[in-house]
Amino acid sequence: MKRAVLSALGAILFQLSPAHAQEITLRPIAAGLDRPVAVTHANDARLFIATQRGEIFVYDETGLRSEPFLDIRAGVLCCGEQGLLGVAFHPRHNENGWFYVSYVNLAGDTVLARYRVSADGRAADPSSQRILLTIAHRESDQHFSGHLAFGPDGDLYMSTGDGGGEDYLKASRLDSLLGKILRIDVDREPYAIPPSNPFAAMPAARGEIWAYGLRNPWRFSFDRKTGDLWIGDVGQDLREEINLQPATSSGGENYGWYGMEGTYCHADSGACQVLPEVTTPPVLEYEHKDGGCSVTGGYRYRGTRFPKLRGVYFYGDFCTGTIAAATRSEDGAWVAQTVYSGPHRISSFGEDAAGELYVVDYRGSIYALESTQNDRLRRDPVRRGEPRAIP
Repeated sequence: MKRAVLSALGAILFQLSPAHAQEITLRPIAAGLDRPVAVTHANDARLFIATQRGEIFVYDETGLRSEPFLDIRAGVLCCGEQGLLGVAFHPRHNENGWFYVSYVNLAGDTVLARYRVSADGRAADPSSQRILLTIAHRESDQHFSGHLAFGPDGDLYMSTGDGGGEDYLKASRLDSLLGKILRIDVDREPYAIPPSNPFAAMPAARGEIWAYGLRNPWRFSFDRKTGDLWIGDVGQDLREEINLQPATSSGGENYGWYGMEGTYCHADSGACQVLPEVTTPPVLEYEHKDGGCSVTGGYRYRGTRFPKLRGVYFYGDFCTGTIAAATRSEDGAWVAQTVYSGPHRISSFGEDAAGELYVVDYRGSIYALESTQNDRLRRDPVRRGEPRAIP
């Protein structure tokens, strides 16, 4: 079965081509940010923008607020692949005021921490920090990942890179939290391991692990309609990949790193006759051609403003500034084509509460992703006006 899937995947390896470019457009909404890396929402009309140095800013109906919602720069090691890397708001944030961040501390380790908003709700209370998890990561200053998102089950999911360095096997080991997708229950102090996690009952394994065999899953997302989990995993020298875990999965998938890079098997892994049969292949991958070198996982569009985009999965490449759109063919395979090319460093995608999509340019701007194929666009009042930079 998996050999047939691998054969089909080989047929849909794509090259980023400008022939299909500009089928979407990016409308700037905010500028002047210092190394933005994430954008998300708190189930209301606001957007929250995280910067790598350790600040989170609010974008609302007035534009981009100049005062940060959270400032933890004094405790964040930046930059390169380190810094403030992820932010997610509790599904009941309007009740408990909780939100979560992942960052690299001054010692070089990955930290997952919880904060609470202040009494007036306009900013975070810096004294409310509760560190939930610290993951040792001092062998290398690369591959931290650190994305955060709540799943349809209400649990918090966190991605971790393989730690870099010369020990390529950490991602495949179940006694290590590196190179994984983690799943934890944050409604119990400091957190609990859901008993349905695939390795929760395995004594030698870390029960937080939901999926493994990932190199640097920089950005992932849940399809808000189906619950499917999309994972963009940054490759090494050869290929970038997108993995898809269906909502029906009970976890435990091995996505193959280090032995597999996409559907290519590294001969020095010593198991090329076995790995393709026991690992889960990507649904999309592309080679390092035409400058592509670092995939940025995105979202499947579920908004209402652009009906022609519904169900399309968008993702990008940090090095080329291109955005690809993936759709499912009649035979069930996912096929992608480039729909936008621009002078951007795409560090992340994000959704607002209504399911509209945004693109984060590491050079300092946030863009709304829009279609060029719709004659009439219903404007969200929160998005009115020109982009405003931080003074």
